[in-house]
Amino acid sequence: MLMPASLAAQATTTQGALASWVSFDAPVGHEARTTVALGRILSTPTTGAWKSDAWGNLVLRKGSGMPRRVVACAIDRAGFAVTQITANGMLRLHRVGNVAHPLWDQSHEGQQLEVLTDRGAVPAVSAIANGHFAQQHRNDSLVVTADDIWVDVGASSPAEVAALGITLLDPVQRRLPAFSNGSEVIGAQAGLRAGCAALVAASRGTVTSGETMFVIATQGAFGWPGLGGAVGRSEFAGSDITLLVNGRSERTQRWSRASQLPAVNAGTFRAMRVDSVRTLAPKVRHAGTLVESISGNEAEWLSSAAATAAGVAAPTAASWVSIPVRTRQSAAKDTPAANDSHAPTMSLLAKLADLPGVPMHEWRVREAIFAELPSWARNRAVVDSAGNLIVSVGPALDTVVFMAHMDEVAYHVSSIARDGTVSLRERGGVINSAWEGQAAILHLPKPAAGAPDTLLGVFVPRDSARVKNPRNLTAHFGLDSAALVARGVRVGQGVNSPKVSVRLSQSRFTGRSMDDRAGSTALIMAVRNIDPATLDHAVLFVWSVQEEGGLVGAQYVAERHGVSTTRIYSIDTFVSSETPLESPHFAFVSLGGGPVLRAIENGSISPPAVQRQVTAAARAAGVPLQRGLTQGGTDGTAFTFYGAPNTGLSWPGRYSHTPAELLDLRDVERLAKLITAVAKQRP
Repeated sequence: MLMPASLAAQATTTQGALASWVSFDAPVGHEARTTVALGRILSTPTTGAWKSDAWGNLVLRKGSGMPRRVVACAIDRAGFAVTQITANGMLRLHRVGNVAHPLWDQSHEGQQLEVLTDRGAVPAVSAIANGHFAQQHRNDSLVVTADDIWVDVGASSPAEVAALGITLLDPVQRRLPAFSNGSEVIGAQAGLRAGCAALVAASRGTVTSGETMFVIATQGAFGWPGLGGAVGRSEFAGSDITLLVNGRSERTQRWSRASQLPAVNAGTFRAMRVDSVRTLAPKVRHAGTLVESISGNEAEWLSSAAATAAGVAAPTAASWVSIPVRTRQSAAKDTPAANDSHAPTMSLLAKLADLPGVPMHEWRVREAIFAELPSWARNRAVVDSAGNLIVSVGPALDTVVFMAHMDEVAYHVSSIARDGTVSLRERGGVINSAWEGQAAILHLPKPAAGAPDTLLGVFVPRDSARVKNPRNLTAHFGLDSAALVARGVRVGQGVNSPKVSVRLSQSRFTGRSMDDRAGSTALIMAVRNIDPATLDHAVLFVWSVQEEGGLVGAQYVAERHGVSTTRIYSIDTFVSSETPLESPHFAFVSLGGGPVLRAIENGSISPPAVQRQVTAAARAAGVPLQRGLTQGGTDGTAFTFYGAPNTGLSWPGRYSHTPAELLDLRDVERLAKLITAVAKQRP
């Protein structure tokens, strides 16, 4: 969690500076972990010595004499603390600090999180009901609170949690850096952090009269006691005080008494020996959410107003200071340990999982899969008219099909309002609450040359809510309808959220679209292990399109090969009930326990004879095999109507159809080995 103090802060553009401040780690109560280093970094661009106190406040004094004035911002952010470590290695949380938006807690459910320990940030996910088990959760209608959140760090015991450096009361936050869509900077408490960026920009100027105390204060989420201590213990008590506060729906600049400013505790007013303070609040969109958004123009106003309050000349755009922050890179870029046997699997899976594969727009995934195939398979590979990638091998008899799908649950643009609000249509069994109030990305068509273009934005959160799921979901990308159309946005284009795969504890791995990039990965690994000259029957390895919401690609293949197919094996998720939010009375299989023979699902059942053959192949290959029934359907269902039985060869996964999908890399590796063994069997 500690920020590298050797990195110097740099003057930069408004957008870049704001994004760095919004991304800065300073959980309430633990600010000193990072503010001490921040003070050293800021001393150079502000030509002054920032001093830290026991609270972690940073104070810079400039000028001399009278009048005295104080300009302050709050650097901390409300979050959560670990309050329980369960017997099976899960974490429970309690919220720390005050929040105003009713969806703040819920926006952390089913997302990537990080536990900020003394040793650094530990990635995690928050549990959410499996998307495939919606029937069992039809009565879960109320907005999620902190008391409903379970955190999965990939551990199975308290000892494994402790090995990660996690202890009780460690802070927990969303694993999501700030970002910009070109016109706005977006992130949690963007308006408040813009205030700190504006304060530092103002502090670079020369105080023309008197003396100014610049304060980057701690514990703003608890009523600003850090500021009270910094001012109350100095000769600035009783001075003119300006607070750069949380963003609001409209810009605010006014004097407020304690009774008019509930965010600042009355005790802070008493400590500072003042009856009122000046507040500067920028205009933001989606105030109090993880996607709070502030425009560059609003930030420039805030910087100018802060400079005026500080008694310095108005700063220029060059006055903004960007600060170093932690990077949150994909597992695809991780440098594995020398003895990490799962590194090749992780690298391949992360490479595929980080790609967007919205139904009808799977081309990026298809190209990546083709590039990973061995040369013999690339020479045989074809892309049919539906977009499926097919590798056919072996003599033309007794055809066996193995099929994984390339697409993922997502949205399509259904309409565009004049103000640029994009209405969305679901593709697959998405859980809208897991996307509401999160980052959004719109994928423009593949160009004839060059890199494909995208637009960053947000899935628009409701202003108020009592029920968990929004009836309809919309997105906004910082542009009006005319500008969107000019950029090439059309109805039917795909929308999902930015994706970063993450390695968790030991062999656990998370990333959105594990369903079914894990199956696609296992199928690639199996093809790599097969010598085509040894097969005595026909085998089709298929990576299908549009499985989510209709089995479109599978139906296309079944219409052409179904009557000659003896068996179809669907390489897809086995949605496991091995989570604290599910009943174990069905679908209970263990992550790390091996692949799963998905014997029964909503649309098909595997014949006992096929189950016995798969079991024999697993035993011969030394692969531990689990069996079970789960909900949902797979591509192979399309073949059953042509007389070919469908059997699922699966990897067990948690939190299906959400950004928190989680698996064990050992299961993917063993699944690849099982596919290889079954492919070599004579049907």
